[in-house]
Amino acid sequence: MSVRILALVGSLRAGSHNRQLAEAAVKLAPEGVDVQLFEGLAEVPFYNEDIDVEGTVPAPATRLREAAASADALLLFTPEYNGTIPAVLKNAIDWLSRPYGAGALTGKPVAVVGTAFGQYGGVWAQDETRKSLGIAGAKVLEDVKLSIPGSVTRFAETHPADDAEVAAQLTEVVARVHGRATEQAA
Repeated sequence: MSVRILALVGSLRAGSHNRQLAEAAVKLAPEGVDVQLFEGLAEVPFYNEDIDVEGTVPAPATRLREAAASADALLLFTPEYNGTIPAVLKNAIDWLSRPYGAGALTGKPVAVVGTAFGQYGGVWAQDETRKSLGIAGAKVLEDVKLSIPGSVTRFAETHPADDAEVAAQLTEVVARVHGRATEQAA
């Protein structure tokens, strides 16, 4: 059985190290795992109940919801902005949490990883993201973690996929998310 994991990246910057980490997850996914990088978070409008009405939901939000609903699990990649979660990722979680109690995240296995310039690799942002996901109804994989510090220097000339330590850790993360998604489907 092939498992689909939807990857969401909390940085919109083209050269983002978290985007590179997500690209590495796509590349390193083992046989039977399809990691799909969602494109288009920048187009999703800020969540507003006035526009979240059946028949008028903006197309980018609908695409996000459909992608998440069809995935077996999600893997979020977050940088740390001012000690917390980036707005674009929080906005995605808000859209995916609705309708209340039946959103695309409800009961779905989700893991959070990332890299940041600081010495802790963005753990505050990852913790805040996990908190938000849990409140939104996701089945947060609290034991699946990866925080890579010093992103600016570590990945200055090396893509995360070419960093043997990171590649091994990321491969383990994807395998564990795959395992949890398979367990849940059984």
